[in-house]
Amino acid sequence: MRYSPGVSLERGIEPAGEPKVVLLMRLLNAIDEGRHGFEALKTHISLEGKPPSTRSLRRYLSILAAAGFPWFFDRQRNVYRFADGYSLKRLELSRDELFGVVALRALGSSLGGSLGATISGATEKLVGSSRASALPARSSLAFRVPSVTLDARGERAFSLFTAAERDRRTVRFLYEDKEGRRERRVVDPYGFIVSGGRVYCVGYDHSRKAERVFALDNVDEPEMLARTFLRRPDFDVHAFAGASISGLVSGEARFDARVRFDARISKAAIAARVVHTRDVQRQPDGSVEITYHIADPQELMRWVLGWGAQAELLAPAELRRQMEELARSIAQRYLGDA
Repeated sequence: MRYSPGVSLERGIEPAGEPKVVLLMRLLNAIDEGRHGFEALKTHISLEGKPPSTRSLRRYLSILAAAGFPWFFDRQRNVYRFADGYSLKRLELSRDELFGVVALRALGSSLGGSLGATISGATEKLVGSSRASALPARSSLAFRVPSVTLDARGERAFSLFTAAERDRRTVRFLYEDKEGRRERRVVDPYGFIVSGGRVYCVGYDHSRKAERVFALDNVDEPEMLARTFLRRPDFDVHAFAGASISGLVSGEARFDARVRFDARISKAAIAARVVHTRDVQRQPDGSVEITYHIADPQELMRWVLGWGAQAELLAPAELRRQMEELARSIAQRYLGDA
């Protein structure tokens, strides 16, 4: 049974002639909204201000289930709703919106792995629940982003961690750090960051008593615990990653660093919004000076080097001195004994 957004399922039905059908139609609408508990359903489908009895409402729900409507009671939210991916509504996608769905699928193809498959499945389902005929076989957009490569161990960890984050459940796992040390960790997963082709979990580490970042391809033997947690109310994964070029460095300390980019790359430098907070100052000669509000100066130094001789770190003075030392070290490696 399908209907267009804004069109009532009750259209063409006379309440006085078929009140039971009207009640069932209202019940379907209420379940599709996914925000009503049992008593609220009674009020929502009442006729002439008279809600049905508890016994009657249970009977109506049984009728819908027998008819094949996949409703269920979501205990976590305390509401009645349809299974994920099912709705009575038909989406009305404009040409621009359909182009956005195609772009989303192209992005998923670039990412690859389980993330790409999830995005691809979601885009197909979006079109399937809309009035659009089908997605074009090929996209006119190409995204050049690092593909996400998770091995079987990483895929298992990603699946378990995302489920734990949704259900607010603590996880325990064996973690291998950059130095190869392996240690058992207990973490409340807060969110996820995809960076440089890898997937990271941001969470509260119980042993460190602080928020930490964990590469999921370094996780082994993950298990979801019965313990639940409350995420810090003001936590925002976008804000957490916003002061870091990789998205993986956070902390209270912030630094302002100013970089000059030559005129020929100024547009590209402005387009590269690597951190959330920055100040752009265009110069008369076409060059641009950008001040970045960052969490890790060393990370910025490595990024500036990627622009070659057309970018210059101007300030602060101490960071510029460190860049000079790094440049000499690189030059020495290439010059050798010359």
